[in-house]
Amino acid sequence: MYDVYGLGNALVDMEFRVEDSFLHQHGIAKGHMTLVEEERLNALVAALADHEPERMSGGSAANTMIAVQGFGGRTFYSCRLADDEVGGYFLRDLGTAGIVTNGNAATPVMAGQSGQCLVLVTPDAERSMNTFLGISTRLGPSEIDEEALRRSRYYYTEGYLSSGDDSLAAAIACREMAEASGVKTAISLSDPSMVEIFRDNLVKILGNGVDHLFCNEEEALTWAGTDRLDIAVNELKDIGRALNVTLGKRGSLAVTPDGQAMVPGYEVRAVDTNGAGDMYAGACLYGWCAGMSPEQAAAFGNFAAARLVQTYGARLRRVDDYAATREDFTAERAAAR
Repeated sequence: MYDVYGLGNALVDMEFRVEDSFLHQHGIAKGHMTLVEEERLNALVAALADHEPERMSGGSAANTMIAVQGFGGRTFYSCRLADDEVGGYFLRDLGTAGIVTNGNAATPVMAGQSGQCLVLVTPDAERSMNTFLGISTRLGPSEIDEEALRRSRYYYTEGYLSSGDDSLAAAIACREMAEASGVKTAISLSDPSMVEIFRDNLVKILGNGVDHLFCNEEEALTWAGTDRLDIAVNELKDIGRALNVTLGKRGSLAVTPDGQAMVPGYEVRAVDTNGAGDMYAGACLYGWCAGMSPEQAAAFGNFAAARLVQTYGARLRRVDDYAATREDFTAERAAAR
């Protein structure tokens, strides 16, 4: 039995600290994720030759699975990698965390290279991502482990899969399998650019609605074409039976059919916001599986995201750091009673 079955891109994050001038010089959209081709990736890597990167396995849904696993859940992750050094690093890293992956994740059946993401962090803690999906774009229905999916409590995927034909088909097929097996469905819109460019594909991934929908404020407003959050929430409630909207340091909004709660955030000094939404989703998913109420799970999500943004990287450095975060949250809640 798995708590969460994840489906998503398999990327190795290369995180660099840069000045805003670097973004301007290379025409990089600040604060957003931009898909790049291999030539563009190699050009940026060359321009960053004098910078020392931090490397770790990533991809939005993978970061969320690592969080669920680290907090104490059991996870399975389906992905597509090349049989190369980057792919081997990714699988070893997830295996060390205790995450089970599909057996055909990196079988050498097709040409290509594993995906990478250059994460450029400016002094204001904003992260600008340049993502080369590589062979991850070939993630398709054949990478789905239907038996593992049927034995899971939740199916979770990222909106980034809306950008490719194969990955779109995989996300749709996985949701349909989950629905047929009584597995709860949870999906993240992932990035405003996905909402703007691939909205029609996101609609296909969402189908007739999902059990839980994650998004941040900008994604919600973009989806609804409004500058009013209340209007956006009312529209998103039609596609997510439960809805979590992250609002940065202000906290998050937890919406269910029974009502909604504004859950306050934490005042911290953020040095890197990369992965905060992934961490929030992981904390909520773990919280629901552990029996937390929607408001309690959102509070844990806020706490975990605040812990993450005080460090560099889209993940906490060690698996044990997730358990420590859970224990610190539990202690804080106990002290507040």
